Order: sequence, then structure tokens, then C-alpha cells
Amino acid sequence: MKRLLLIGALALAACDAGTATPSNTHADQIQALAPADVGAFFDCLRTSGRTIVAAHRGGPAPGFAENAIPTFENTVRQAPALLEIDIARTRDNVLVLMHDDELDRTTTGTGLVRAHTLAEIQALQLEDENGQALDARVPTFREALDWADGRAILELDVKRGVSYEDVVAEVRAAGAEDRVIFITYSDDAAVRVHNLAPELVLSVSIDEARDLDALERRGVDLSKVLAWTGTEEPNAALNVALAQRGVEAMFGTLGNPDYSWDGRFAREGRDQYAAFAETGLQLIATDRPVEASRDLDAHDGVDGLAAMQCATAN
Repeated sequence: MKRLLLIGALALAACDAGTATPSNTHADQIQALAPADVGAFFDCLRTSGRTIVAAHRGGPAPGFAENAIPTFENTVRQAPALLEIDIARTRDNVLVLMHDDELDRTTTGTGLVRAHTLAEIQALQLEDENGQALDARVPTFREALDWADGRAILELDVKRGVSYEDVVAEVRAAGAEDRVIFITYSDDAAVRVHNLAPELVLSVSIDEARDLDALERRGVDLSKVLAWTGTEEPNAALNVALAQRGVEAMFGTLGNPDYSWDGRFAREGRDQYAAFAETGLQLIATDRPVEASRDLDAHDGVDGLAAMQCATAN
């Protein structure tokens, strides 16, 4: 019932604000989302009231596998988006992109990722969400970092068995410190990564504005923090409180389509990403990056996606 009330209220708010039509430039003037400094980019989004999207696992679709470079290329051709990726480790200690502990769901192989060498894994084909084998291979983390240079911001989701130290070392070796976001799931993890690499921007789970106080007491620079506020309901009061502390708010419409906002929007044929953005969000993480970006573009009152103005402002 709470979701029904929220979606109705947001829809009314969007209607009251006036309904815009998508600009003709969205499809044919897509720019790479490659600001010089990811922290300054998010500061600009917050102060200008703009919102960007993040493509969960890079934006997989029929014919395109998750966590794959051809998928990244397909996503950014259609929408300027951050790309969320998952980092795993091979038996010979190479960092690769893989969400699951096992190879079975997303490749033509079987067994644990950590039980196979890089050569064995890259001999496999990736599969799309329908199980179709593709002409695509599992990329290394370094390959993804190098590809993203000048094209996209990467959000780094570090999987079990991978050390933060090794991920930070790879980011620094690629000179990618200003174009990645390090996802953390606890205050302890946030503090650990911040101590390792104080220059990196962190995604930190935040339930209440006072959670920021605990981070600050432990030495975390809040100018490096993006607040992950969950997937249940956008919280306008929390988003405003975060903004007052100079912290940007993120929210996820992603997940199991039977329960997620993405799934609901698709079933109802009425996207409400722009209405969600009006609650004070700077980023919406989604399994539907193209649709989300188009809805934001249709309601932001400028020619082209407004958030892209921040990509060229720093």
C-alpha cells in the first residue's frame, strides 16, 4: 500500500509540474559520461538538482551479457550512464568481471571462478540473460578500466574473496582514481577503503542522516561519500538532509522484476524515474538504463540530458 501511495503522489507531482516530451537529441547526440573528476561531477549534480542513471552490471539485454565490454558499448551508445561492475578473482590471482561465485549462469563453463585460471575462463563464451552463447569473453578488471577511460564512470562492486587492496592497486595502476566509485556495504568497509585510498569516492549505505556522523567520527571525509539509500522507497526528507551535509543521494529501482520498481514501471507501461528524481536523488541505479535516462531527459526542461552539463563543467 505504501508503494501505491508513493507512486500515485509522485505521478501527480510530475503531472502538476507539466509533462515534457523527449528531446530529439537524446538518441543521436549521446556523449560519453567521462567527467574529469567524479567527485566534482556529483557535487554539480547535487547543487544543480540533476540526476544521472547507473546501469546495473553494465546494462545486460538480449544479445548482451552482464559485465561485458560489448554490453558497456551498447549501453553508452543509447544512454549516458555510469556502469556498475562486479569484480572477482581467478585461480592465478587476476581480477576479472563476474558477479557470481560460479561460472554456470553467465558463461558456457561450470564451477567456481576462483578454481579456474584466466586463460581457462577467457576460453569460455559469455551468455546473455536468455542463456544464448555470445561472441564475448570475460574481461579482466584492467581491461574494463582501460576501456572506460574517456567513456564512462565505473562503480566497483567487490565480490567475496577479493581484497580491497588489490582493487585499489589496479585502479591506481590504471590512473583511474578520478573515474571510479568504490561500493561498500558497511561502515567498517567504508573506513577501511577510505584509509587505503582517501582519494576515492565511496558509495556507503545510509539509513539516516546521523549515520554520516559515525563515518565522520571515524575519519571518513564526507566529500568523498555518496549515500546509497536502498531500493524500497525514495526518502525526500533523508535526501534533503544529506544534501545539507554536502552528500549526494543514490537509490535503486533494480532487482527482481517481480518486486522492483523497474519491473513495476515496465509492467504498467509508465516510467516514473523523473518523479523519483524529484525527491532529491542524484543517481538512480537501474536494470533499465535506457528507459530511465529517457524519462529523465523528457522531464528535465533542457535539450539533451541535463545531467550531462555537469560532465563538462569540471
